[in-house]
Amino acid sequence: MAPESLLAAVDLGSNSFRLEIGRVGSHQRIERVEYLKDTVRQGNGLNNRHELSRDAMQRGWECLARFGERLTGFAHDHVRAVATQTLREARNADEFVSRGSELLGFPIEIISGEEEARLIYRGVSSSLPPSQQRRLVIDIGGRSTEIIIGQHSQALQVASFTLGSVSWSSRFFAHGVLNKSSFAAAIAAAKQTLSQAQFAYPGTAWDCAYASSGTANAVGDALTAQGLDGRVITLAKLRHLYEQLLSVGHIDKLRMPGLKEDRRPVVAGGISVMLAVVELLDITELEVAQGALRQGALHDLLDHEPPADKEAAEIHALQQDFGVDIEHARRVGRVATELWQQIRSEASSPATTQALGIAAQLHEVGMRVALNNYHRHGAYITEHCGLATWEPALRQRITQLVLGHEGKLRKLEEAIDDPELALPLMALRLAVQLCHTRRDPEMQGIHFKRSGMECRLVTPTGWMLAYPQSARLLEEESMAWSKTPWSLRLQLR
Repeated sequence: MAPESLLAAVDLGSNSFRLEIGRVGSHQRIERVEYLKDTVRQGNGLNNRHELSRDAMQRGWECLARFGERLTGFAHDHVRAVATQTLREARNADEFVSRGSELLGFPIEIISGEEEARLIYRGVSSSLPPSQQRRLVIDIGGRSTEIIIGQHSQALQVASFTLGSVSWSSRFFAHGVLNKSSFAAAIAAAKQTLSQAQFAYPGTAWDCAYASSGTANAVGDALTAQGLDGRVITLAKLRHLYEQLLSVGHIDKLRMPGLKEDRRPVVAGGISVMLAVVELLDITELEVAQGALRQGALHDLLDHEPPADKEAAEIHALQQDFGVDIEHARRVGRVATELWQQIRSEASSPATTQALGIAAQLHEVGMRVALNNYHRHGAYITEHCGLATWEPALRQRITQLVLGHEGKLRKLEEAIDDPELALPLMALRLAVQLCHTRRDPEMQGIHFKRSGMECRLVTPTGWMLAYPQSARLLEEESMAWSKTPWSLRLQLR
């Protein structure tokens, strides 16, 4: 697909309708352009005969008309609109879909629970770093809950269950009363509905677990607002929120920090289902993931599998976006890696070598912002750039290396005590100095050794006379390290 093409995904969920527009960027990445959300709560409009009320249909149609205006001019094959559990259940879904497709300007597809699960996994995987791990993904929607195991970008096992935050809130908390008996009934019913998952998704089948979409984000936001780590959900944290709901006694009195108003009416049902899932599958930690069904639909439209080396593609894309001299970055990377290999210990983490390699490729990424303090601009970019999917610890180390490769070392404060930062940083800084002419330096006969907190760089005879400016830069570098717990000794000949 041509770069700069616009794609759009419309997700007709039971609680909210969402529109996400993305632009196809360099290396076939999808960059968000616009995101619209309307809390339609169509799932509440199903009666006992499984028919959508006129009010529920009208709310949905009005939303789709607004989305349709925004999508005017989009190519037919650049938009995908999908409807999920509420319209799977609704006996009069055809009437809603017919009028809704007309207002939207694009056909609405009612997808199966299994297809919904596949799209959810693809959306979640697009937001995660590359990994060999088998990932368990839990998505608690308004009227359905999807459970998926996948690896890389492919879903391997999918299941969809008919329970969610909207349906469970309507069924067990219809009058807004929050008490132990209502929660006990909701959790027990959820476990009964999900009972097959206990055997189909044993802990031996997956390595790590993620939660996506509305309920997960609502729980994460509430935890963060209360000073807890909202990035990871645990049983203890869920019970903490459960106790808060019990303490207010009624949904109308609930003023939970971090909980958005549109989530308040359905939070009890969502937490009940999440408690049931975590207890049933014996999940220790659920990491909140940012991807969702709509991102999966966008990637399907792109019809492009992620490259085998996702990390390399992301680095190259950042280099192109910020005008990095790629050949020079590779040159610095080669020299830094050669120096690092001479002083690294057997106990050094592979992640340290990985961070050094990435930082070398991106050490000049801030130059497009400004030459002055470009290393600080570069550190900001690597820390905050959402287009790179590095694990948090790896991102932090890359950012430290980019920040520290230039200028004084005191800006890294106590972090410089760690040999897993100081030693690769020294290798990177030396590589930058040795490559100052932006040509391949003469490395033959140069040796780099470490003994405790001291590193020693030895050059061959005649090197100092042949490269006087390089020698001067190395002497300045030695002075910079003398103000840290580490020392850089030079034997320039």
